[in-house]
Amino acid sequence: MFSDVVEQVKTLSFGEKAELKFLLESYLIEERREEIYQNYEMTKKQEGEFEFSADLNQLKRMLDK
Repeated sequence: MFSDVVEQVKTLSFGEKAELKFLLESYLIEERREEIYQNYEMTKKQEGEFEFSADLNQLKRMLDK
């Protein structure tokens, strides 16, 4: 299937190839933005799961969990 797409692209005019290139670059940018956003959301969620303390006794209790 991918090879069929490649062969079809070869038959396009220069303008059509340029437009396709522009569209693909736009799609890749959007996908990357979505990936970055999802990583941000996951990190935000994970940060909420962490507990921070300077109290040694509390840190020991946290390690024992």
